[in-house]
Amino acid sequence: MKIMHFDIKPHNILLDDDFIPKISDFGLARLCPLDDSSLTMTAGRGTLGYMAPELFYKNIGGVSSKADICSFGMLLMEIAGRRKNVNAGAAHSSQIYFSSWVYDQFNEGKDIDMGDTTEEEKLIIKKMVIVGLWCIQMKPSDRPNSMNKVVEMLEGDIERLQMPPKPFLYPEHKPIVDDEENSDTQ
Repeated sequence: MKIMHFDIKPHNILLDDDFIPKISDFGLARLCPLDDSSLTMTAGRGTLGYMAPELFYKNIGGVSSKADICSFGMLLMEIAGRRKNVNAGAAHSSQIYFSSWVYDQFNEGKDIDMGDTTEEEKLIIKKMVIVGLWCIQMKPSDRPNSMNKVVEMLEGDIERLQMPPKPFLYPEHKPIVDDEENSDTQ
Protein backbone atom coordinates (compact mmCIF):
# COMPACT_ATOMS: atom_id res chain seq x y z
CA MET A 1 0.00 0.00 0.00
CA LYS A 2 1.03 3.60 -0.53
CA ILE A 3 -0.26 6.73 1.16
CA MET A 4 -1.54 9.69 -0.81
CA HIS A 5 -1.48 12.64 1.62
CA PHE A 6 -3.40 15.31 -0.37
CA ASP A 7 -2.38 18.15 1.97
CA ILE A 8 1.39 18.70 1.68
CA LYS A 9 1.97 22.28 2.87
CA PRO A 10 4.26 24.11 5.33
CA HIS A 11 1.84 23.72 8.25
CA ASN A 12 1.94 19.94 7.87
CA ILE A 13 5.73 19.60 7.86
CA LEU A 14 7.15 19.34 11.37
CA LEU A 15 10.82 19.29 12.38
CA ASP A 16 12.11 17.04 15.14
CA ASP A 17 14.96 17.90 17.55
CA ASP A 18 17.52 17.13 14.83
CA PHE A 19 15.61 19.17 12.20
CA ILE A 20 14.50 16.01 10.41
CA PRO A 21 11.19 16.76 8.64
CA LYS A 22 8.11 14.72 9.53
CA ILE A 23 4.83 14.89 7.65
CA SER A 24 1.76 15.38 9.85
CA ASP A 25 -2.03 15.66 9.54
CA PHE A 26 -3.14 12.63 7.60
CA GLY A 27 -6.82 13.62 7.83
CA LEU A 28 -7.26 13.80 4.03
CA ALA A 29 -4.91 10.92 3.19
CA ARG A 30 -5.94 7.75 1.41
CA LEU A 31 -4.34 4.33 1.31
CA CYS A 32 -3.98 2.98 -2.20
CA PRO A 33 -2.59 -0.24 -3.64
CA LEU A 34 0.88 0.16 -5.17
CA ASP A 35 -0.33 -0.97 -8.60
CA ASP A 36 -3.27 1.48 -8.70
CA SER A 37 -2.17 4.26 -11.05
CA SER A 38 -5.04 6.65 -10.35
CA LEU A 39 -7.99 7.21 -8.03
CA THR A 40 -11.55 8.18 -8.65
CA MET A 41 -12.50 11.11 -6.46
CA THR A 42 -15.81 12.87 -6.07
CA ALA A 43 -14.43 16.08 -4.53
CA GLY A 44 -11.15 17.98 -4.32
CA ARG A 45 -8.98 17.54 -1.24
CA GLY A 46 -6.33 19.75 0.25
CA THR A 47 -5.51 23.40 0.69
CA LEU A 48 -5.92 25.95 -2.07
CA GLY A 49 -2.56 26.95 -3.44
CA TYR A 50 -1.15 23.47 -2.86
CA MET A 51 -3.79 21.34 -4.60
CA ALA A 52 -2.84 19.70 -7.87
CA PRO A 53 -4.83 20.89 -10.90
CA GLU A 54 -6.17 17.41 -11.65
CA LEU A 55 -8.21 17.66 -8.45
CA PHE A 56 -10.17 20.45 -10.17
CA TYR A 57 -9.84 19.66 -13.87
CA LYS A 58 -10.68 16.06 -14.64
CA ASN A 59 -9.59 16.33 -18.29
CA ILE A 60 -5.84 16.74 -17.61
CA GLY A 61 -5.20 13.40 -15.95
CA GLY A 62 -6.29 11.08 -13.20
CA VAL A 63 -5.63 11.68 -9.53
CA SER A 64 -2.48 9.82 -8.50
CA SER A 65 0.53 10.18 -6.22
CA LYS A 66 1.63 12.93 -8.62
CA ALA A 67 -0.88 15.17 -6.81
CA ASP A 68 1.44 15.05 -3.77
CA ILE A 69 4.43 15.74 -6.04
CA CYS A 70 2.67 18.88 -7.24
CA SER A 71 1.99 20.00 -3.65
CA PHE A 72 5.62 19.34 -2.74
CA GLY A 73 6.70 21.42 -5.74
CA MET A 74 4.66 24.35 -4.44
CA LEU A 75 6.32 23.88 -1.04
CA LEU A 76 9.77 23.88 -2.69
CA MET A 77 8.93 27.09 -4.54
CA GLU A 78 7.89 28.78 -1.30
CA ILE A 79 11.04 27.68 0.53
CA ALA A 80 13.32 28.74 -2.32
CA GLY A 81 11.54 32.06 -2.78
CA ARG A 82 11.15 32.72 0.93
CA ARG A 83 7.57 33.74 0.28
CA LYS A 84 4.09 32.39 -0.25
CA ASN A 85 3.32 31.36 -3.80
CA VAL A 86 0.73 34.11 -4.27
CA ASN A 87 1.87 37.63 -3.33
CA ALA A 88 -1.02 40.02 -3.91
CA GLY A 89 1.11 42.92 -2.61
CA ALA A 90 3.86 42.46 -5.22
CA ALA A 91 5.25 45.61 -6.86
CA HIS A 92 4.62 44.24 -10.37
CA SER A 93 1.61 42.18 -11.39
CA SER A 94 3.99 39.63 -12.98
CA GLN A 95 5.38 38.93 -9.50
CA ILE A 96 1.97 38.08 -8.03
CA TYR A 97 2.30 34.45 -9.20
CA PHE A 98 5.77 33.47 -8.04
CA SER A 99 6.15 30.36 -10.18
CA SER A 100 5.32 32.26 -13.36
CA TRP A 101 7.52 35.21 -12.41
CA VAL A 102 10.55 33.09 -11.40
CA TYR A 103 10.25 31.01 -14.57
CA ASP A 104 10.41 34.19 -16.65
CA GLN A 105 13.44 35.41 -14.66
CA PHE A 106 15.40 32.17 -15.17
CA ASN A 107 14.31 31.88 -18.79
CA GLU A 108 15.68 35.39 -19.48
CA GLY A 109 18.98 34.43 -17.80
CA LYS A 110 18.37 36.61 -14.72
CA ASP A 111 19.01 35.56 -11.15
CA ILE A 112 16.36 36.14 -8.54
CA ASP A 113 17.50 38.42 -5.73
CA MET A 114 17.30 36.56 -2.45
CA GLY A 115 19.12 39.10 -0.36
CA ASP A 116 22.34 38.19 1.41
CA THR A 117 23.16 34.76 -0.08
CA THR A 118 26.41 33.07 -0.99
CA GLU A 119 27.09 31.68 -4.46
CA GLU A 120 26.54 28.15 -3.11
CA GLU A 121 23.16 29.18 -1.65
CA LYS A 122 22.18 30.78 -4.96
CA LEU A 123 22.85 27.47 -6.75
CA ILE A 124 20.80 25.55 -4.17
CA ILE A 125 17.93 28.03 -4.57
CA LYS A 126 18.09 27.75 -8.36
CA LYS A 127 18.06 23.94 -8.13
CA MET A 128 15.07 24.00 -5.77
CA VAL A 129 13.18 26.33 -8.11
CA ILE A 130 13.89 24.24 -11.22
CA VAL A 131 12.84 21.03 -9.44
CA GLY A 132 9.78 22.83 -8.06
CA LEU A 133 8.85 23.97 -11.57
CA TRP A 134 9.06 20.37 -12.80
CA CYS A 135 6.81 19.25 -9.92
CA ILE A 136 4.06 21.80 -10.60
CA GLN A 137 3.56 21.10 -14.29
CA MET A 138 -0.13 21.26 -15.21
CA LYS A 139 -0.36 17.74 -16.63
CA PRO A 140 0.56 14.96 -14.17
CA SER A 141 2.36 13.10 -16.98
CA ASP A 142 4.85 16.01 -17.25
CA ARG A 143 5.83 15.82 -13.55
CA PRO A 144 8.55 13.55 -12.10
CA ASN A 145 7.33 9.95 -11.80
CA SER A 146 7.92 9.63 -8.06
CA MET A 147 9.22 11.40 -4.98
CA ASN A 148 12.35 9.27 -5.36
CA LYS A 149 12.96 11.01 -8.71
CA VAL A 150 12.36 14.42 -7.08
CA VAL A 151 14.92 13.62 -4.36
CA GLU A 152 17.37 12.40 -7.03
CA MET A 153 16.97 15.71 -8.87
CA LEU A 154 17.51 17.71 -5.65
CA GLU A 155 20.61 15.71 -4.74
CA GLY A 156 22.09 15.77 -8.26
CA ASP A 157 24.17 18.37 -10.06
CA ILE A 158 22.35 21.49 -11.19
CA GLU A 159 24.10 21.26 -14.56
CA ARG A 160 22.14 18.07 -15.27
CA LEU A 161 18.78 19.77 -14.71
CA GLN A 162 16.95 21.12 -17.71
CA MET A 163 14.50 23.99 -17.49
CA PRO A 164 10.94 22.60 -17.69
CA PRO A 165 8.20 24.05 -19.86
CA LYS A 166 6.49 27.04 -18.29
CA PRO A 167 3.88 25.83 -15.79
CA PHE A 168 0.39 27.11 -16.51
CA LEU A 169 -1.16 26.77 -13.07
CA TYR A 170 -2.01 30.46 -12.94
CA PRO A 171 -3.56 33.02 -15.24
CA GLU A 172 -1.18 34.35 -17.84
CA HIS A 173 -1.19 37.90 -19.11
CA LYS A 174 -2.22 37.40 -22.72
CA PRO A 175 -3.26 40.10 -25.16
CA ILE A 176 -6.96 40.34 -25.84
CA VAL A 177 -7.75 39.80 -29.50
CA ASP A 178 -10.35 42.14 -31.00
CA ASP A 179 -13.43 40.27 -32.26
CA GLU A 180 -13.04 41.80 -35.75
CA GLU A 181 -9.45 40.53 -36.00
CA ASN A 182 -10.57 37.15 -34.71
CA SER A 183 -13.34 36.86 -37.31
CA ASP A 184 -10.85 37.49 -40.15
CA THR A 185 -8.78 34.45 -39.18
CA GLN A 186 -11.71 32.06 -39.09
